[in-house]
Amino acid sequence: MTKEKIKPTRELDDFTRYDNDHYLVLINDDVHTFDYVIDALIEICQHTIQQATQCTMLVHYKGSCDVKKGSFEELRPLRKALISKELRAQIS
Repeated sequence: MTKEKIKPTRELDDFTRYDNDHYLVLINDDVHTFDYVIDALIEICQHTIQQATQCTMLVHYKGSCDVKKGSFEELRPLRKALISKELRAQIS
């Protein structure tokens, strides 16, 4: 009896999951006030005031914080909007 090699198959969900494994990272600067950053996160990333405040504190004390998860295409305009407010952000 011969053994057949079975190729593993990937489900469609596997591919879309990997596409959403990007993070918008806000990086600390010594220029902007807490209120300015909080307002930007609420406006651009649709954070609640609690989420925006927690992210701002993490950025201040840790140097950076993942503020949003999604696909690269979803995060690119958010990064551009944060940069237009002179905040430092990157997608990882």
